[in-house]
Amino acid sequence: MQEINVSTWEEFQEKVSCLNKLNTSLLGLLFRGQGHSCWPLETTLERNSQQHFLVREYYRVILAIKPRIETFTSAQWDAPDLTEAIELTSAYDSFSRRLSLGDLPGYKYMVYLRHYGFPSPLLDWTASPYIAAYFAFNRPGKKQVSIYVYSDSPENSKLRSSDRPAIHRLGPNVQSDKRHFLQQSEYTICASFQKDWFFVPHSEVFARREDLEVVRQDVLWKFNLPAQEQMKVLKLLDEYNLNAYSLFGSDESLMETLTFRELHFRRKA
Repeated sequence: MQEINVSTWEEFQEKVSCLNKLNTSLLGLLFRGQGHSCWPLETTLERNSQQHFLVREYYRVILAIKPRIETFTSAQWDAPDLTEAIELTSAYDSFSRRLSLGDLPGYKYMVYLRHYGFPSPLLDWTASPYIAAYFAFNRPGKKQVSIYVYSDSPENSKLRSSDRPAIHRLGPNVQSDKRHFLQQSEYTICASFQKDWFFVPHSEVFARREDLEVVRQDVLWKFNLPAQEQMKVLKLLDEYNLNAYSLFGSDESLMETLTFRELHFRRKA
């Protein structure tokens, strides 16, 4: 990972513009904003449990809560039953093949769970640096916020093996909650086979450098920006109608948007 400190929003825009021009991958860059530069890049599942989480155990948990979620939301979600999930994740080849195709079993259901706060192995990204900036600056820390930029396969090829953790990029075309599309979301998971499949931290891949000697892959930049840029950035984004309401579409997000417009942006004008 390359960590870069920038002093202004405009400097960050210039850096991203350069990265976009240099990106020759068939897949675009992904972005993720975090309000504190000291926060690690981790999934909500890692924050709520041990860092290596057995994949079949995660399926057991989300299948157990599925009837209650469907009852209270009047939504139906397709997911493999527990027997199928255990069979699929008990050997390397079958689950690896599905992941390499971006076909995570129960993906739609997992996306829904992630957007509504249930601990998830999905690390959420966006295709837009501006949406990432909103999430970075919406509730920033006192000093710096961070915006990560990720390139999965800069040269349109990727190596994986059974003895190392690997990051898998899951595409945006999934029927799920509308927030997924409003936020231009994409997701990655990091998984490793250790006699059984586990969800593991992305940092185990980003910290490994020897793969770059063979093929460039999993390239990550971390841009740190001053938190004092908050109002300038949020006001600029709001002028393009990028705000809490446009990203979430709820009554609460409407009130948050109006609060910024009427109390903060006018005061700063």
